[in-house]
Amino acid sequence: MNDDRLLTIREMCDAYQVTPRTLRFYEQKELLFPIREGQKRLYTRRDRARLTLILRGKRFGFSLEEIRQLLDLYNVGDQQRTQIACAYEIAEKRLADMKRQYAELETAISELEEQMTWGRQMLASTKDTTAAE
Repeated sequence: MNDDRLLTIREMCDAYQVTPRTLRFYEQKELLFPIREGQKRLYTRRDRARLTLILRGKRFGFSLEEIRQLLDLYNVGDQQRTQIACAYEIAEKRLADMKRQYAELETAISELEEQMTWGRQMLASTKDTTAAE
């Protein structure tokens, strides 16, 4: 969506596969700033861009506070250099965490497979002895 149309909460939910509750939560956390007309919320192109970044950050495992800080750096006035540098620093840390978790998960999978092989062998051997009785 590259237009300047205002979207309703329902249109935002449909476009970004989120719930109204999610959008209201992000508004409460001061991550989104829809135009309010009574009870109606209208989302601008800027809100759509921010939501795209919020969802991407969440997918990468960034905290909402980290995301807020990065979004706030957009208007620093240095052509987003500060924002990009901070995002890169957070991403480096997150990637290191993800790689550590991945290694731990690989180890756990390997150990579980070994235990299942042992269990399968034990079941097979007890089946043979019970069949002989």
